[in-house]
Amino acid sequence: MELVLAIIGGYLIGSVPFGLILTRLGGYGDIRDIGSGNIGATNVLRTGNKKLALATLILDAIKGAAAVYTAMALMNHFFVDCSGVVSATFDTSRCLSPFTFEVIPLVAGLFAILGHLFPVWLKFKGGKGVATSFGTLIALHPLVGIASCGLWLMTALITRYSSLSALVAIAAAPAMAHFLYESNEFTAACGLIATLVFIKHRENIRRLVKGQEPKIGQKK
Repeated sequence: MELVLAIIGGYLIGSVPFGLILTRLGGYGDIRDIGSGNIGATNVLRTGNKKLALATLILDAIKGAAAVYTAMALMNHFFVDCSGVVSATFDTSRCLSPFTFEVIPLVAGLFAILGHLFPVWLKFKGGKGVATSFGTLIALHPLVGIASCGLWLMTALITRYSSLSALVAIAAAPAMAHFLYESNEFTAACGLIATLVFIKHRENIRRLVKGQEPKIGQKK
C-alpha cells in the first residue's frame, strides 16, 4: 500500500504542467505552440519572459522535491524503523525496514519525474524532466543534487546549450551517487533518471550532432 501511494502521489505531483499554466496566465497562450513545443523552463524562456521561465524552473524542481519530502514525512509519521527491536511487546504493525524507508521516497521521486515527462492531462506529452530530476536528487541526497546543478550551470556558461548542459549533469549523477553514497538503490535510481532524460532529449542530441541546436535564449 505504501508503494502504491508513493507511485500515485508522486505521479500526480509531477504531472502538474507549471510551464503551460504560467504562460497561459501570463498571456502567452499555449506554450506548446511556441519554440520546441516543450512545457519546460527552456522553452518558456523563448517567450522572452525571464521571470516566467525562472518561476517554471523553480516550480518544476519543487515538484520532485515535494514528492520525496511528502513520502518521507508520511513514512516518519505513520511508521517506525524497527531494525534492532527485540521486545516481544513492541507493536510491529507500524514497523518498516530501513530498505523500505529508503526505497519509498525514491519511488515517489521517480514517479514525479515520470509524471512530468508523461502527464495524463496533456495526453502523456510533457517536459524533458531536467528541473524535476534536479529537485528529486536534491531532496534525496543534497550533495548529488547540488553538484549536478553546479555541473549544469558550469556547462551552460561555457557552451550556452541548455540540452547539452542537462545531459552532462544528469549523466554524471550515477557516478557521483556511487562514489558519494553507499546505496545501490540510489545509484540505480540515478541511472534510471539519466536514461529517461536522455530518451526525452533524443531530438536535441540529433540537433547537437548536426550543429543545429538553439542556444539558451535563442528562438528556435
